Amino acid sequence: MLGYLRRQPGSSDRETTSGAGYSRVVQCNEPEIQAVGRPLYPPNVVSTTKYTIANFLPKSLFEQFRRVANLFFLVVACVSFSPLAPYRAVSILLPLVVVVGATMAKEAVEDWRRKKQDIEVNNRKVKVYDGSHAFEETEWKKLRVGDIVKVEKDEFFPADLVLLSSSHDDGICYVETMNLDGETNLKTKQCLQVTSTLRSDHSFRTFKALIKCEDPNENLYSFVGTMHHEGTQYPLSPQQILLRDSKLRNTQHIYGLVIFTGHDTKVMQNAMDPPSKRSKIERRMDKIIYVLFTSLVLLSSTGSIYFGIQTKQDSGDGTSMRWYLRPDKASVLFDPERASLAAFCHFLTGLMLFGCLIPISLYISIEIVKVLQSTFINHDQEMYCEESDKPARARTSNLNEELGQVNTILSDKTGTLTCNSMEFIKCSIAGVAYGSGLTAVELGLGGMKNYSTFELEDPSHCPAASNRSVKGFNLRDDRLMNGHWVNEPSSDFIQKFFRILAICHTVIPVMSNKSSEISYEAESPDEAAFVVAARELGFEFYERTQTSISLHEFDPKVGTNVDRSYTLLNVLHFSSARKRMSVIIRDEEEQLLLFCKGADSAIFEKLADGGRMFELETKRHIDEYSEAGLRTLAVAYCKLSEEEYKTWHAEYLMASNAVTADHDEMIDAVADKIEKDFILLGATAVEDKLQKGVPECINKLAQAGISIWVLTGDKLETAVKIGYACNLLRKGMMQIVITLDTPDINALEKQGNRDALEKASYESITRQLNEAHSQLIASKASSIVFALIIDGKSLAFALSRTLENLFLDLAIRCASVICCRTSPKQKAMVTRLVKCSTRKTTLAIGDGANDVGMLQEADIGVGISGVEGMQAVMASDFAIAQFRFLERLLLVHGHWCYRRIAAMICYFFYKNITFGFTLFCFEAHASFSGQPAYNDWYIAFYNVVFTSLPVIALGVFDKDVSSRLCLKFPLLHQDGVQNIFFSWARITRWMFNGICSSIIIYFLSSNSILIQAFRQDGRPAGLAELGVTMYTCVVCTVNLQIALYLSYFTWIQHLVIWGSILFWFIFLFYLQSSQLFCPIFSTQH
Repeated sequence: MLGYLRRQPGSSDRETTSGAGYSRVVQCNEPEIQAVGRPLYPPNVVSTTKYTIANFLPKSLFEQFRRVANLFFLVVACVSFSPLAPYRAVSILLPLVVVVGATMAKEAVEDWRRKKQDIEVNNRKVKVYDGSHAFEETEWKKLRVGDIVKVEKDEFFPADLVLLSSSHDDGICYVETMNLDGETNLKTKQCLQVTSTLRSDHSFRTFKALIKCEDPNENLYSFVGTMHHEGTQYPLSPQQILLRDSKLRNTQHIYGLVIFTGHDTKVMQNAMDPPSKRSKIERRMDKIIYVLFTSLVLLSSTGSIYFGIQTKQDSGDGTSMRWYLRPDKASVLFDPERASLAAFCHFLTGLMLFGCLIPISLYISIEIVKVLQSTFINHDQEMYCEESDKPARARTSNLNEELGQVNTILSDKTGTLTCNSMEFIKCSIAGVAYGSGLTAVELGLGGMKNYSTFELEDPSHCPAASNRSVKGFNLRDDRLMNGHWVNEPSSDFIQKFFRILAICHTVIPVMSNKSSEISYEAESPDEAAFVVAARELGFEFYERTQTSISLHEFDPKVGTNVDRSYTLLNVLHFSSARKRMSVIIRDEEEQLLLFCKGADSAIFEKLADGGRMFELETKRHIDEYSEAGLRTLAVAYCKLSEEEYKTWHAEYLMASNAVTADHDEMIDAVADKIEKDFILLGATAVEDKLQKGVPECINKLAQAGISIWVLTGDKLETAVKIGYACNLLRKGMMQIVITLDTPDINALEKQGNRDALEKASYESITRQLNEAHSQLIASKASSIVFALIIDGKSLAFALSRTLENLFLDLAIRCASVICCRTSPKQKAMVTRLVKCSTRKTTLAIGDGANDVGMLQEADIGVGISGVEGMQAVMASDFAIAQFRFLERLLLVHGHWCYRRIAAMICYFFYKNITFGFTLFCFEAHASFSGQPAYNDWYIAFYNVVFTSLPVIALGVFDKDVSSRLCLKFPLLHQDGVQNIFFSWARITRWMFNGICSSIIIYFLSSNSILIQAFRQDGRPAGLAELGVTMYTCVVCTVNLQIALYLSYFTWIQHLVIWGSILFWFIFLFYLQSSQLFCPIFSTQH
């Protein structure tokens, strides 16, 4: 039962929508509207195929002949049917058909696999309300916008739905979004309270609703819309949206209203091709092809000019030197009276004759080699992670050789260099620091500095390590553990502190079926660590409903745990702009409270005058935690009056109901009005430990001459200490710190004068960059190594058009660069700047959704398959389980792939030039008559049979050094960075080698068999014998050349090299003994 409706501008149904992109209107249970007009929204059929039966042939052919080499051979093949052709059409058609046909067959197979997947998905079953109190099964492809569907446990959602109700009383359901973002943790969705009573099939008989919402878009994490039901307007948020291809978990069933179908769904809106990336070697290879085309035209022009001059001299008056050509009976191809026309025809003949200079099988050979190289990467046991059971994955084979040319690595920190497995390790409450012991960062630095002055003040606070290990919790302090916090002078503040950690979150409690233990599904490891810490200190969160949160809470008054339920009024979600999260609750004493946790910069500016009692001590502790490499958040609260909340809530509902482009900004602005006058309670400190092998990997990459940049959202102090711990920063390095955290800038921020602040900030950054640049130049003669550290605010100015070149010049002169407090957009901008300005290969590596822009901007994107889901992996070119595997990926596979591909391409051009120039030498000797020196079949089989396998074996198996030596001598990586094996000088030498080889082959062959009797009857050798001799020499020479070049022989190389030579002799024997290939020479001129 559905209805389709898109109102005209000015109609009443559009009153609360505003602007383009917010015009979708969906009617539910209105069959009379469905009958009016035709459906305006697409059906629920999806297609991920590139081709259809109708367009496969033309579209695939178009794709193949977009390549210049293939197009050239197509034109030559067409002309080969004319009298201009020096040989039969089969000699050019056969290799063209083999190459193009093989590629088309590969694409057809891949597309057919996608087609079968589409058929399977489109024919899945789902229950749809039929309007007569029942739900009937139908196929996904038959769904339409406005349908009401029933989805049961462990089923996928067939379209984008608005959650109407669920089997849970509170309207909650649990969703797994692995197919969307790769995240395995469950997410909670909650229906509107007004529809939560629709819990049976017959309850939809009288249900009517109108939904106005945003138009289809690709944003998975936002939704703007309203539901109109029984004269009341209700705001819709992402909490009510169930996206196609996500799965229902831990819930028996849900009812949902279809709002987006087919290619309008968010998952399909995101299904776009990633940015096209090509390696630098491929781009240079295209230039070499153009050089060969130019050479082809030059050779053909030279021959045609000479031929035209000679033809003009054959006047037919009896003085012609070429009397045997019978100029008196010449055709248009050889007519002394029309020498210019004859020369032009000869030019076309020359283009076909010397066309073998262009390697037609180069592209498909490289494609085969890269696929096999990717297979080796995928099966490398040294890059397999046993802990996560994840191997390395080459998600594209186009960039294998680019791995060996990486000059700059831009890395995320959290989850990339660190484990992203948070442990609650320290905290500051009411100005008192709790927690003891050195962090992993401090241990990495040798524990030389006592970063936390409070740690050693009272050794009794540092208990022996407990035998009980709790994931996410590692706080060691007897003053808090086992309920001892009630004896602290500030026990009231401690109680509020951990109560906030237990309530202010979006975590889902999951009860184990085998035991009574509760586990937590959280959207981030930080939140899980906070809830676990609260539980360990006596505030166990155990239940969440649509309107409440319940705790098992330790009550100091009675000395035991009591159950307390808090009414949940509003959740103000975290955003990158606000940098904090808040909840508004009503406690059992009917008191309104706002709990908030967030970045210290976002909390301290909102403190009330009476809420700053512990500000100085808390700031000092936060700085100490940051220096120890810990991640910090401030915790605060405030009390609200009924009138204040009532006024604010009305404004909040109005902003929530607004279906406009600035919906999120309106929500943030309203939230900002209530988040004020905080009372500071303290700060949390969680540790994100370094991954195994990170310091050693970074040290090895630095030895390879690779510059490493870290782009992180952490505070400057935290990033610096992590930098020291992972060897990015080393003792003796001179640090250049660019920051706007100065007294002058802070004073201007408090004044609120934005224009003055921007001007002063710009001038400050300009001055700091110039001073740093001067410092670098002054110390150029010394051996001092510099590291650049810049915060996010400063980076925003440094990336401006007027300063970006100065910033980049400074950064590339430094051994290490750390950018702190960076946003995802800034990460992408820095990556683009480095890539475009240095024109050297950049590699970006990250693990989260906030790294996707950076990965796609870089020449190579590497995704870490960590705990933040798979979005980074899905947007990457290569995927690894841990950062340390990057060392082997670049220094071993990168070096091998670069050297193999470079040698393979150079050898390809060498063998084609060797073959093609023997033809040119023969033509010059034969007065450029246009007569081919070789049999048609020789020309046809040269690239696809007699010389194809050895070059593929070279590209797959050759290695100049072992993997052990690659890692032992990381400077070998500079071979690729400096492009030693594919420089223009090396390419030119290979080409010159081909020219010299062809000249030697021709003159040795011609002078050895043409000057004496060759046959039994005493006659000298003819054209056929000369062609066979030259061809034999060419096949042997190019195959022996590759044997001389190889650094590493396997039985496969022996088989293909000697097998190719042997196969030529077998083929020659068969050719001479069979009439299949006659006539030997097709065209006589």
